[in-house]
Amino acid sequence: MTTATGTDALRALAQGAGRDLEEASASEILTWAAETFGRRLCVTSSMEDAVVAHLASRALPGIDVVFLDTGYHFPETIGTRDAVQAVMDVNVITLTPRLSVAEQDAEYGPRLHDRDPDLCCAMRKVAPLDAGLENYDAWVTGLRRDESPTRANTPVVAFDEKRRKVKISPIARWTQEDVEQYVAEHGVLTNPLLMDGYGSVGCAPCTRRLLAGEDTRAGRWSGRGKTECGIHT
Repeated sequence: MTTATGTDALRALAQGAGRDLEEASASEILTWAAETFGRRLCVTSSMEDAVVAHLASRALPGIDVVFLDTGYHFPETIGTRDAVQAVMDVNVITLTPRLSVAEQDAEYGPRLHDRDPDLCCAMRKVAPLDAGLENYDAWVTGLRRDESPTRANTPVVAFDEKRRKVKISPIARWTQEDVEQYVAEHGVLTNPLLMDGYGSVGCAPCTRRLLAGEDTRAGRWSGRGKTECGIHT
């Protein structure tokens, strides 16, 4: 396990690993991450599926899985979170925004997500995650290059300059078919909404079912020219 936790050391570590692990399997990447960071490593999950959490739990049993409860989730998403905690060898940590939905409505007006989705995401997703990652040196995401043009160049390991953490995307090179094969082979939990026309599952007010031929994230913030919540940008 590394003892180098300074910003420059982590940046150099991430840059080297990004090169060395580009062709490695997801399991190999996560084994490296577990051996390097130990309990200073966590997984972040939207509970769209539990593929990365399952992979990570095999490399580091009992790993922390960080979930952002925005107050706007579909019931199916909360149910998936609860099921992951119940059946997988992980420790689910739920983060919440500073303001409840009612408090945000009182301060900013109702349906801020319709009027200023960037601000809503910043308060309900980005800020809680930034605070929640303070106790870790590295975090694992489920980003894939095939999800959308904005994610096409996702590295398997990089340094997150904003948070000063190592950011690991072990399934970056996977396709949707790879995900489905892993789910089927290992019986991994998935959000029921993925079987009901949704390609990507976010907050209920800002997520719709996909139309024929759309990429998997087209149903997020549809018609707003917005494709990311700000966590990964």
